[in-house]
Amino acid sequence: MEILLYICSCFHLVSREGYPQTMVSLKAMLGSLISFFSAAFVILGNEFIPPALRSLFCIVVHYFFTPQFTVIIEENAGLGWNQIYAAATTYLRTKISYSSKSKRIKVRKTNRQEKLSIDIVVGEVVIDHFENIELKWKLNEEKQEKKNSKEKPRVYFTLAFDKRYEKDVLETYLPYVITRFEEIRKEEKEKMRRIKIYTRDYGRVGPAGGDWACINLEHPATFENLAMDPGQKRSLIDDLDRFVKRKELYKKVGKIWKRGYLLYGPPGTGKSSLIAAIANYLKFNIYDLNLSGGRYSDSELKKTLLSTSNRSILVIEDIDRGADLVDREQKNNSDAIKFTLSGLLNVIDGLWSSCEEERIIVFTTNHKEKLDPALLRPGRMDVHVHLSYCTIDGFKVLASNYLNIKGDHQLYREIEGLLKNVEVTPAEIAEELLKRDDLDVSLSLRGLVEFLEEKKKKKKT
Repeated sequence: MEILLYICSCFHLVSREGYPQTMVSLKAMLGSLISFFSAAFVILGNEFIPPALRSLFCIVVHYFFTPQFTVIIEENAGLGWNQIYAAATTYLRTKISYSSKSKRIKVRKTNRQEKLSIDIVVGEVVIDHFENIELKWKLNEEKQEKKNSKEKPRVYFTLAFDKRYEKDVLETYLPYVITRFEEIRKEEKEKMRRIKIYTRDYGRVGPAGGDWACINLEHPATFENLAMDPGQKRSLIDDLDRFVKRKELYKKVGKIWKRGYLLYGPPGTGKSSLIAAIANYLKFNIYDLNLSGGRYSDSELKKTLLSTSNRSILVIEDIDRGADLVDREQKNNSDAIKFTLSGLLNVIDGLWSSCEEERIIVFTTNHKEKLDPALLRPGRMDVHVHLSYCTIDGFKVLASNYLNIKGDHQLYREIEGLLKNVEVTPAEIAEELLKRDDLDVSLSLRGLVEFLEEKKKKKKT
C-alpha cells in the first residue's frame, strides 16, 4: 500500500491528506512522469544505461521540460497606456530580422519615411537573447465573445523564459527594453523632426522689437542636387561631420562648440540653397537675422542670441550691407541705434557666444573685400566657401536635376567650352532649362547653347 501511495504521489494522484484525486491536469501528469523517469535514471542509470544515452536524456529533459515562466503584458494599464507594451512594440521591430521563428512580418511605409517600418504579426514568435537568457515574445489577440460587439479585441504580449531567470527579467531585462525604446524613439524623432526657419516678427512686442516667428522649412535643397564643385562639396560635408562629433574635444581644449562659415560670391551662385542644404543635412533649425535698417543695438544683439536654441544655424545674410559698423575707437552714442563691430564680434566670438552650443553661424556676402578683416579670422569665420559662376561639374548636376540626364551628352563639350569663357550663374542656367516644356533633351540643351553664345557676344562688345 505504501508503494502504491508513493507512485500515486509521484503522479499527483493523491491529495495532501492521502486521498486519491480523480481530476489531474495533463501538464501535471507529464511533469510527474518526467520526475518519475528522472528518478529511475538516477537509481538505475549508473549500472544499466550507457553514458551517451544518459547525457542525451538530460539534454532532452532540460530543453523540453525546464519550468517556463510567462509574463503577460497588456496594451493598457487601467485607464492609461502600458509603457512596457509600447516599449516592446518598438523594441521588437529591431529584433524581427534576427528571429529564426517568425514566418510572417507586417511592413508599411509613408511618403516621408526613408525606410520600411517592420512590425510583429499576431501569433508570431520573436526570439531575443539577453545575458544568455532566451526570451520568447508572442503577440496575442483575443476577440470579444459577444456578437456585434464594438469593443476592440484584447491585444497583449506574452513573454516566456526559464523560471530561474524571473528576477533577472523583471528587474533588468524589461527596464532595458524600456531604455532601448526611449533611445529608438529619440532617434526616430530626430529623423522625422521638421526643420523650421525663424525670423523676427516686428509686429509683436519682444526683444529687439519682435519675437521669433517660424514656419516649416520646405526648401528641397540637398547636397545631392546642389550645383556645386564636387571637391568643394565633399570638403564641406566632411567639415560638418567633424564638427558635430567633436563636443568633447571642444570642451577639452577650451573652445566654444560652434563653427563659423562665410559664403561669398556673385548673386545667384547658390548661397541660400547651400544654407538650406546644410540645415537639411544636419536637421538644424535656421534663425535668419536681418541686421539692416538700424533695428539692433549691441544690447539687442545679445538678447537676440539668448533667444535662439542649441543645434541651430544663425544666418546673417549680406553682412556687407548691414547696419553701419562703428569702429571700437570711433564708438559714440550711435550704439543706442545701431550695433557696432565690437558688439557683433562679441555675439559671434566673445563671452556671449558661449550661451548656446552646437551652433553654426553663417555669413553671406557678394563682396568679401568689403568686410573688416576682424570678421574674417578663424574663430569667427572658420571656413570660407567661394561660390562662383557655373562650371561644367555644376552644370551636369543641373542637367541631371532638370533634364534627367544621367550620363554624357554630345553637346556637353560645346557647353563646357562656352562656360570657360562666359560668366553665368547656376540660377541663370536653371532658368534657361525651365523655359522649355517639351521633353526633347537635345532641344533644351541647344537652347542653352544659344543663350551662352549670346552672352559671349555681349562680353566681347
